[in-house]
Amino acid sequence: MPAAPTLDLLDPGAFEGGQPHAAFAWLRDNDPVHWHEEPDGPGFWAVTRYEDVKQVGHGAGTFSSARGIMIPDASGALEGEGAPRMMISMDAPGHKDFRRLAGPDFIPTAVREMGPRIAALAARIIDGVIERGECDLVADVAGLMPSYVIAEMLGIPLADGVALYDLTETIHSTPDPEHPEAAMLAVIEMLQYAHGVWEERRAAPRDDLSTKLAHAVVDGEPLSELDFGMYFLLLVDAGGDTTRNLVSTGTLALLEHPEQLALVRGDLDGRLNTAIEELLRWVSPVVYMRRTATQATVLGDKQIAEGDKVVMYYGSANRDPRAFSDPEVLDVTRWPNEHLAFGGGGPHFCLGAHLGRSEIQAMLRQILTRLEGLRIAGEPEWLRSNFISGVKQMPVAFTPGARITA
Repeated sequence: MPAAPTLDLLDPGAFEGGQPHAAFAWLRDNDPVHWHEEPDGPGFWAVTRYEDVKQVGHGAGTFSSARGIMIPDASGALEGEGAPRMMISMDAPGHKDFRRLAGPDFIPTAVREMGPRIAALAARIIDGVIERGECDLVADVAGLMPSYVIAEMLGIPLADGVALYDLTETIHSTPDPEHPEAAMLAVIEMLQYAHGVWEERRAAPRDDLSTKLAHAVVDGEPLSELDFGMYFLLLVDAGGDTTRNLVSTGTLALLEHPEQLALVRGDLDGRLNTAIEELLRWVSPVVYMRRTATQATVLGDKQIAEGDKVVMYYGSANRDPRAFSDPEVLDVTRWPNEHLAFGGGGPHFCLGAHLGRSEIQAMLRQILTRLEGLRIAGEPEWLRSNFISGVKQMPVAFTPGARITA
């Protein structure tokens, strides 16, 4: 076997500027189910090939979510009887029951009904920057869309949706040695906000998703306040990551590949949807998800023991030449494109996939048609995270234009 590259998948520095695709390529070719040491834990299997990632994602009976979806193990306070429940970290049948609570709000029919409002929000967001001729494409544009949409669904002020998403960025960022408690404080602040919403909706129901959850019943028992808070946190968190990072980092990818940008702009109606799927493959905003083996099994050529942590690396799977022709080429006309950016099916397939695509389409349409002469105006700053991939700040400039809304 050729010598392995220096690779620490726990080091957020390995993900600055994008995912470590050269190292992932070596792993796919030489050690696709790779044992990775963990300084403060037992270690984990890093799964990098497309088919192996799909096998883990679809094999909920063998690969459990209940021990957590992040590589570090949860603290004792987050495990056992009475621990808070979050849908993304549950197995059947509880996962299905929890997913059903919000599911009707995210199905294609519901998302289509939201289409005009999403388009109006996209126009409003661009109106907020277009007269200036410059902005931070992340904070001023890409991050606002999912924050606004989930805020409207939850029935909270739009500004609160933006502030809450900022907390999730703190939760996912690598801990600052000077402020190691920042992530936990952000979780507490989020849950405190959710507590206020819970009390309001229990006392005075409205026509919104918060009310549905505050009055939900699972297995004959009302959803607890803590479960409501964890569900609320998940919707704000997961509702923003893919859209925010795909719109910003996807736009960066198009600017770095001007011939592909020209193809999309030349036939926006015909190519925008395929371009979005290719950008989802290319960016892979969610770096990984963890599962835990419930029994001894075989994955690839490795023996997986019961209790082993198994981590699916979507960015690697989405560049696997066994699944994609010329995977290192950005091709906005690529079709079919069975990428795994939303999890690749299985019981934990992203609940908000249809909504995310709708938000991305509306936002990219506005960016590509109204921000003429769009260009990078400063060095993009990447998120310091080994879990979420994307730019944190991205100064851009463009030709000032006119607002189209009042």
